[in-house]
Amino acid sequence: MSLSIRVDDLAGQPVRDLLALHLAGMRDSSPPGHSFALDLSGLQVPEVTVWSAWREGAVVGVGALRMLGGGVGEIKSMRVHPDHLGQGVGAAILEHILDEARRRGLGRLSLETGSGPAFEAALALYRKRGFHEGPAFGDYEKSPFNQFLHLDL
Repeated sequence: MSLSIRVDDLAGQPVRDLLALHLAGMRDSSPPGHSFALDLSGLQVPEVTVWSAWREGAVVGVGALRMLGGGVGEIKSMRVHPDHLGQGVGAAILEHILDEARRRGLGRLSLETGSGPAFEAALALYRKRGFHEGPAFGDYEKSPFNQFLHLDL
């Protein structure tokens, strides 16, 4: 079963449904005011590129790259459909974003994510690719409910 990753315009309902699932999961895993996941309008801005991953005609994952300026990018909205966890989808999307960041000449990728058991699989994926914990960046503030990972490219 091959995986196809492509730029997505967010017009299709299957991708919108997966993003809605992502937002609901973030809200369920983070106290009010502590989820920084982008909604559909936040992903439809010029500085954000969204990719969707497809297998056998079904969307199985999404991920986005937000250009922050100064040679820095931010990974946003990484999500694998629950029926496809543990099948390499997240790793493939992450590798695609890393390749694109390098192609764009970025020197660093950063991300903000939650903390706690719900985020362990994602954290393991990021750490396996060389991301390390570091300080808050951009407009984010550190709290007991989030953490920041960085990768020098």
